[in-house]
Amino acid sequence: QLQLVESGGGLVQPGGSLTLSCEASGFALDYYAIGWFRQAPGKAHKGVSCVSGSDGSTYCDDSVKGRFTISRDNAKNTVYLQMNSLQPEDTAVYYCAADRYFATTVAGVPDYWGQGTQVTVSS
Repeated sequence: QLQLVESGGGLVQPGGSLTLSCEASGFALDYYAIGWFRQAPGKAHKGVSCVSGSDGSTYCDDSVKGRFTISRDNAKNTVYLQMNSLQPEDTAVYYCAADRYFATTVAGVPDYWGQGTQVTVSS
C-alpha cells in the first residue's frame, strides 16, 4: 500500500524555521515527483515546492522563493521541506504528494497525498 506520512509541523514564531519530512512507504520515491502543498483555512490548496524524480528539477512558488528549500533523500525514501524566515501568512496545513510525472505534480493534481501536518506561525 502506497503511503505518504508528513511530520515536523508545529508552532513557530515569525522569523523562525521548521523542517517538514515526508516519508514514503510501499513504493520507491526515486521514480516519483514529490510536491509540497499547503492549505490555509478557507482557501484552496496551493503548490509550494516540487522536485522531479528523474532529473532533480525543482519548482518553487514565488511566495516562498529564497525561504523554502525542497530536497530528497532517496536512500531514506524521504523528501524534506526546509522552511526559513517563516511568516504568519505561511500558516497552513502542509501536505506532501507524489506522482509519476513532474508536470502533474506542479499542476497540483498528483495521484497520492499524505494526511498533512499543521504549521502555525504566530508570536
